[in-house]
Amino acid sequence: MLKKERYAAFIDHFSNNMPIAETELQYESPFQLLVAVVLSAQCTDKRVNMSTPAIFENFPTPAHLAAADFDELFPYIKSISYPNNKTKHLIGLGKMLVEEFDGEVPSTVEELVKLPGVGRKTANVITSVVWNQPNMAVDTHVFRVSKRLGLVNQNAKTPLEVEKQLVKHIPKQHIHIAHHWLILHGRYVCLARKPKCGECTLTHFCRYFEKNREAILNEGTLPPKKKK
Repeated sequence: MLKKERYAAFIDHFSNNMPIAETELQYESPFQLLVAVVLSAQCTDKRVNMSTPAIFENFPTPAHLAAADFDELFPYIKSISYPNNKTKHLIGLGKMLVEEFDGEVPSTVEELVKLPGVGRKTANVITSVVWNQPNMAVDTHVFRVSKRLGLVNQNAKTPLEVEKQLVKHIPKQHIHIAHHWLILHGRYVCLARKPKCGECTLTHFCRYFEKNREAILNEGTLPPKKKK
């Protein structure tokens, strides 16, 4: 199957079966989403969602974060991975938002990556989720699933390489939601250690399934046939 055909099948499937796909992080404003995404680095959304209500209640604005000291904020973050660094990042992030952006979350990747704790992936998440900009955040799920499906070249070694290939081939209007399609599929079906190929509805265009079809079928986990 040609790469162009894989992309067409990918867009067709999810446009029809998952026309609405959103982040599982809970938030009510761009600022809250920014805090949540910073905290979600190498941490599950479920764990972050357990911690953020208290953070949002006690530090509701960038100014509140900017005024906090380490010992004040740390207890709210200590159950999340890398709490020391993330506490420092949030305090620094609050200060920069107040001092350089008038307390508002900037709307461009170039400005967002200036903030402490914000890399390209986080900036792409914010701009695509809040403003539907055609930016592709590549996390571990997007990286894995896009390569397994055959959407990107197998020799793509970095998130940026994967991002560039996805953005090049996915229609602009679908990029912001395709990020969620790939994440959710990777989180619940295309698992890292043992993908659930027997439950997957993408096997008709999946490169991984094509290469491993015999072994997968021998496991007795037949994938569902594509509906005509």
